[in-house]
Amino acid sequence: METVLQTYGLTKQYGSFTALSNLDLALERGKIIGLLGPNGSGKTTFIKLCCGLIKPTAGDILICGMPIGVETKKVVSYLPDRNFIPDDMKVNEMIRFFQDFYSNFNVAKAQDMMNRLGINPAAKFKTMSKGTKEKVQLCLVMSREADVYLLDEPIAGVDPAARDYILNTIISNYNERAAVVISTHLIADIEPVLDDVVMIQNGMLRLHKSVDAIHNETGKSVDQLFREVYRC
Repeated sequence: METVLQTYGLTKQYGSFTALSNLDLALERGKIIGLLGPNGSGKTTFIKLCCGLIKPTAGDILICGMPIGVETKKVVSYLPDRNFIPDDMKVNEMIRFFQDFYSNFNVAKAQDMMNRLGINPAAKFKTMSKGTKEKVQLCLVMSREADVYLLDEPIAGVDPAARDYILNTIISNYNERAAVVISTHLIADIEPVLDDVVMIQNGMLRLHKSVDAIHNETGKSVDQLFREVYRC
């Protein structure tokens, strides 16, 4: 498999606090990867570094063989862990905005996904439930033909039925030559869709294995292993 995202000695410090420490990681195309760890482990920091939203203290990141910059932002699709759509924006305005901003945005895919959700294109973001807001934002992010999708807590705070839809949306709509990185605490919910797992703790890599290898080598589910590794 071809590596699409690679880090070398990736380190991020905030004053005396080290959020990530000397992280070496290689993520392959065609994989859905769970980025797992307790609060404060460095998951969101890693995602923001890969998006170019913050700069590393040391080390390097390559995406499609390119250092972080304008060109990598063209091929990375990012879903933050909080709402990013202005409250007064309508669905059809969101779609036009993404179309204008991203050359790889697939308008037909976005409209089809919204239609299947029964979302009114004239509806304003502020009138939607939390679950619907999550779905709309995910539809926009997944409608880009990206090489890397970075999804920070995409199923947090939504009901189980919404989680199922969101996970099905991820599986059905990502570019099959891309890597999808999903950061979450809801491990049992996403385990069935994962190919690989990356576990980090205190900013350091604890484990990077395929889900099949974890099952075969430990006889445990990813959720069980997570609870064991991070037991207080």
